Amino acid sequence: MPYKEIKKSQIYEAVKRLIDIFFSIVLLVLFSPIIILTAILIKLDSPGPVLADTPERVGRNGKLFKMYKFRSMVQNAHEILRENPKFSKLYTNYKKGSYKLRHDPRITRIGHFIRKHSIDEIPQIINILRGEMSLVGPRAYYPDELRDQQKKYPGTKDAVKVVLSVKPGLTGYLEVSGRSEINFDKRIEMDASYVKKRSIIYDFWIILKTPWAMISGKGAL
Repeated sequence: MPYKEIKKSQIYEAVKRLIDIFFSIVLLVLFSPIIILTAILIKLDSPGPVLADTPERVGRNGKLFKMYKFRSMVQNAHEILRENPKFSKLYTNYKKGSYKLRHDPRITRIGHFIRKHSIDEIPQIINILRGEMSLVGPRAYYPDELRDQQKKYPGTKDAVKVVLSVKPGLTGYLEVSGRSEINFDKRIEMDASYVKKRSIIYDFWIILKTPWAMISGKGAL
C-alpha cells in the first residue's frame, strides 16, 4: 500500500528505538506474572491456542507483519466471521461499524476482561523487540479494512498514506483518548495527527496516560 513519509530527524528515530527496546524489556519483566496467569486462564476458559491466530496487519511502509495478541475469541474467529454463512449478517455489521463490533458473540469469557483492560495487547511487546512495532504509534490496521474503509471514506486516502509511513504502536493517542468507538474516518485522522506531531515528549505523554486507560477500560470494545 502507498505511504507518504513525514520525516523526522535520525536522532529522534534512534532515541525512539532505544526507548522501545528499554521499555519492552522492563514491561516483559513487570508483566511476567500477568502473562503467565493470562495464558493459564485462556487455556482453562476455552479450547485453542494462547495466542490469537489473526490475519497479518499493515506495518510501516505498507509491509505486512504478524501481530501477536492473547486469544480473546473462540478458535478460528476471523475465519468464522468471514466464511461461515451463519455469521454473514454479523460480518456486514462489522464492516458497516468500521470493523468494530460492540456485542461480539465470538469473544470468550476471559476475553471480555482482557480486551477491556488491554491485557490481550501485551504480547505485542515481542513485535516491538522485533522492530515491527513501536511502543507508541497509530493503530495496526488489517489490509482489507484499509481497502474497504477507504472506499467508504474516500477522503481518508491521504491520512492512510501518512499513517503507513511509521510503525504501528502498542499504545497511541487514540487509545488514551478513550475514543476507540469512533468511525474509521475519525480514527485515521487522529492517527495521522499523531504521526505529524510525534516527538519524544509527546510519546512520553501518551505512555504516562496509558496505565489509566488500561485500568479504566474507557472506550474499549
